[in-house]
Amino acid sequence: MLRSACLLAVVVAVGWASLADGEQADNPWQVVKLPEAAAGNTLHGVYFLDAKQGWIVGEKGLCLTTNDGGTTWQVVETGSGATLRFVRFNDENTGWICGDGDPKAPKTGGHVVLSRPVKAGTLLATTDGGKTWQTHWLPTNFDITCVETASAPVLQIGVSGGENHLDGDITRSPGGGKTWKSNRCYRSLFAVRAVEAIDRKAKKVRARDLATGREYEESYDKLVLAPGAAPLRPPIPGIDLPGVFIPRSLGDTDRIKQAVDQGVRQAVLLGGGFISLELAENFARRGIATTVVEKNEQVLMPFDREMTTPISVELAAHGVKLVLGQTAEAFESAPDGLLVRLQSGMGLPAQLIVLGIGVRPENKLATAAGLEVGPRGGIQVDDFLRTSDPDIYAVGDAIEVQDFVTGQPTQVPLAGPANRQGRIAADNAFGHGVKYRGTQGTAIIRVFDLTAAMTGASEKTLQRVKRPYRKIYIHPTQHAGYYPGAEQMTLKLLFDPQTGKVLGAQAVGGAGVDKRIDDLAVAMQAGMTVFDLEEMELAYAPQYGSAKDPINMAGFVAAGLSRGDHPQVDIEQVLAATDQDRPLLLDVRTPTEYASGHIPGAVNLPVDELRSRVKELPRDRKIAAYCQVGQRGYLATRILQQAGFQAANIGGGYRTYQLWQPQMRPSPPR
Repeated sequence: MLRSACLLAVVVAVGWASLADGEQADNPWQVVKLPEAAAGNTLHGVYFLDAKQGWIVGEKGLCLTTNDGGTTWQVVETGSGATLRFVRFNDENTGWICGDGDPKAPKTGGHVVLSRPVKAGTLLATTDGGKTWQTHWLPTNFDITCVETASAPVLQIGVSGGENHLDGDITRSPGGGKTWKSNRCYRSLFAVRAVEAIDRKAKKVRARDLATGREYEESYDKLVLAPGAAPLRPPIPGIDLPGVFIPRSLGDTDRIKQAVDQGVRQAVLLGGGFISLELAENFARRGIATTVVEKNEQVLMPFDREMTTPISVELAAHGVKLVLGQTAEAFESAPDGLLVRLQSGMGLPAQLIVLGIGVRPENKLATAAGLEVGPRGGIQVDDFLRTSDPDIYAVGDAIEVQDFVTGQPTQVPLAGPANRQGRIAADNAFGHGVKYRGTQGTAIIRVFDLTAAMTGASEKTLQRVKRPYRKIYIHPTQHAGYYPGAEQMTLKLLFDPQTGKVLGAQAVGGAGVDKRIDDLAVAMQAGMTVFDLEEMELAYAPQYGSAKDPINMAGFVAAGLSRGDHPQVDIEQVLAATDQDRPLLLDVRTPTEYASGHIPGAVNLPVDELRSRVKELPRDRKIAAYCQVGQRGYLATRILQQAGFQAANIGGGYRTYQLWQPQMRPSPPR
């Protein structure tokens, strides 16, 4: 999945510099005269609360503040001996400050007031824009250096600096030198650098300034690698032709948009993953004839095949053509642009081709340094995200992680896990000893009006690792059916047959899919079972849910199955059975429903007539009952069992059967 976060930390590349009094700066830099009281004061950070209010902190007990965007500055005493070494705000609210000072009265009018000096090695953190601060103690004095590689940054935490010092006059950029926005200023430690090598013995990295070519070394005590993953680039003839794109960065997206704006009429997307389907939607909305080519027999490979059927239907309904089970053999120039030559010999005309067929870990630095990697190239780390070198950590798409469900090594390129790994590695670099729990692969995608989401293990994963499981399908609406706007979803739940522990879930449908998968992701983290799902107390109002929420319903069905109260047979088992072993298929829907489509060979006997007509059924044959989504089939199963029949309900009913029949794909849930 290319939507992943391949960076541990990014320091916004804006800047400031020192100029002599009266010296002119090239546009768009502006020279601002600081008060005389600040003369000789070494400044260590710049932060603008908004377009006007900002502050700068220094070593000599001074805080410079501005309320007019930097035109004038005021000097504020910050407390005897107080020192701040680094200031960083990630967004509007979340920030941290490293150094010797601890703010007791954190923020007043856009600046920090330090009331007392504290010992060195303090990390001050805020999550509410500076209204409150928390103090975290670090083991030693430290500086943080962010070194940008050619493709992603390496974050070093060590004893050597990279601090910028400002005396007297400050030069600031209203547009970021080139890119600042809203007059917000962040400290930029370095411009773009390429890290060439890691010297583990000397504990140094060798870097190169991409602008000047100058090489230099940076020392570290602890090193965090976050190089991310690179898209696969197969050796297809013509892959370097103009109009063929392999996206990774936002810049690549800009170039694709530029090409589209120039008049693309036909686009071919290779790969049916998250990125390709999101691009397909955007291209279709721009009126571009779009074809998705996928070598497997389904899109969205992390999902089980039947759960992607509604997505395929949705794509087709919006004019996106799917070509499954095919690969590209060559890209060729054509009079009208390009031609994608498929393995089958089919040619697909296009003016734009985008490859999104997967990613590989960026492990060159790690392997060159002798760090251990897994069979698929992921940098191997322990529970604390340490590599085979205890002073080097690794995070993000480049690492091999432990699957939360199976316990086996895997690679999951997702932004959420990468973000958490970065935080944990930073904690552990300073001795906190935080374990990473593993990755459960919670993911979501919108395709036009449908949403598909999943968490935990898929059925095919459990089959591959030979892990016992049971499954259920339900087809509820996101809120009370009688309330206007109810949209149906399909929810698949996988659980341990002995303990009932939740192993994984997938859902596809309209509104409410995200909420239910998030609920189940939390349930998995907590080690909950299907019996716990029955008892979960969730917010209810007709506009938002049902008194029996889909999560509860999944628990009811799965728990009933586990207890033996709800005999169930999977549709795959029924379809795979020989004629001799196949049970009698009993369709308990209305005659009208039956006439509109039914499982081949099924007989129709509505559940409302079942008690009075039960004698029409053979007692020497097993019966598999089904309805539209499962509820009436369950009632029929109970009636038949009470009458002495060997009966089971086909899980999920006729709608689930349709998911398994590509030629009978149901309309997307609404």
